[in-house]
Amino acid sequence: QVHVAESGGGLVQPGASLRLSCLASGGISSNSAMAWFRESPGKDRDFVAAIRRNGDQHYADSVRGRFTISKDGAKNTVTLAMNNLKPEDSAVYFCAVGSGVILSSVRDRFSYSYWGRGTQVAVSS
Repeated sequence: QVHVAESGGGLVQPGASLRLSCLASGGISSNSAMAWFRESPGKDRDFVAAIRRNGDQHYADSVRGRFTISKDGAKNTVTLAMNNLKPEDSAVYFCAVGSGVILSSVRDRFSYSYWGRGTQVAVSS
């Protein structure tokens, strides 16, 4: 069974930084992609960032230039470095894993089969 676990959320001031980590274990495909989505009350689960097996990175326009996704392939660990956080970044952040994710579907939550429980990020003064 594939297991996904996120960590690193917290409450921070606007402009601060946080680093979220995700570890995926158990039967991860060689062509797996890993991604971050976020969900706030009353909102859909929105795409944040993704990284494919070849290292291609993808970002939502709202976080481009502020967030960086990286992956340790050997350990199936993905990190989301979040800088210059804004109140609108507040959400529960979910890590996701998918196999054979292609460019046209990298932003689609249904491309991902395995999900963590989420980690809370709150940005407030």
